[in-house]
Amino acid sequence: MSSVFAGRVAVGLALGTVLVAGCARFDESASSPFTTEPSLGGSNAEPKKPQDSPSEVPRPTGPCIDPDPNVIATCLDSAAGLIPVGDGALVAERRTGRILQVTPVDASTPQETPVEVASVAVDGSGDGGISDIVLSPTFGEDGLMYAYITTGSDNRVVRLSKNGGAPKEILTGIPKGATGNRGAIEWATPTQLLVLTGDAGNPGAAADPGSLGGKVLRLESPSSGANIPQVVASGIGSAGDLCRDGKDGMWVTDRTAAEDRLQHLGADGTLTVSWTWPDRPGVGGCTATGDGVAVALGAGKALAAVGADPNTFAVSTAPTLIAQDKYGRLLGASASADGSVWVTTTNKTDGEPGEFDDRVVRIPPPQGGAGGPD
Repeated sequence: MSSVFAGRVAVGLALGTVLVAGCARFDESASSPFTTEPSLGGSNAEPKKPQDSPSEVPRPTGPCIDPDPNVIATCLDSAAGLIPVGDGALVAERRTGRILQVTPVDASTPQETPVEVASVAVDGSGDGGISDIVLSPTFGEDGLMYAYITTGSDNRVVRLSKNGGAPKEILTGIPKGATGNRGAIEWATPTQLLVLTGDAGNPGAAADPGSLGGKVLRLESPSSGANIPQVVASGIGSAGDLCRDGKDGMWVTDRTAAEDRLQHLGADGTLTVSWTWPDRPGVGGCTATGDGVAVALGAGKALAAVGADPNTFAVSTAPTLIAQDKYGRLLGASASADGSVWVTTTNKTDGEPGEFDDRVVRIPPPQGGAGGPD
């Protein structure tokens, strides 16, 4: 992993977390593989500035419009990975295989109308489907994106185009099981794609050098066609997410039978455990912060803000829980340009769905204590 990202224009500034006297504050910092900021097209509107509060924007009423001003999109199928872009985001529906463009609802958009940007056939049974999406580092020029999906026979990485067309196979043959099919993808450099694979319900796969399961893999120039994966790290349980740490490494979340884990992957390939949750709150998506990482919790129904030593990435203080029990089970997490974290919910398949589930929610910096915004 390289520091070539420094100085590049980011898609969205990541959310920093400083834990002081039991309170959390989000700062901006992170890197991105994009040489130019991508645009979804169809709008020349500038992103809202951080000081623009959603509560100050007139909120319309109607079907599938949550009265909560921090809810970006509603009435989705079980949502997974997402990518904030401009004022909106691309979000994957896990079971349908659709990738939707969603934008905040206000008085000028009287009803939320997600636009299908791309789709791919998936096996959405169990925890399978489409787990994660990333944009090509040159998305502005080629309109390409990558997805981690489950098919009838395996888990795999494919390349999609917002202009349509059949998906291109990038990496196939990742083991599939009744559970443990979730995976994640993230750029380490503009030419290196890291792939986090689950153990497919077989813990032995993580230690088996002949299996692609339970690993962190590296693909060099994934669109070149010569996609021979290199094993970066082993020992992964049920995969959560993979996200850059704002420097040269990566944060990794996964779940085992004994505990949920937050691990750090160093630039030298060393994987170390930074924090564990024996109560297994269901760690999912993560996004790097200035002083650690924010982790979406499923069973925990919260966003965990984890502070870490900036040099060793060790965690010594219990995570701060934000927006706990407010939106139900969370899965995807990504930092937005306005200094907030956008998350997806999975209440339709894993929880107790409400009228507006499933949703994309903007979780702003908390105003004081660990409970997060009211």
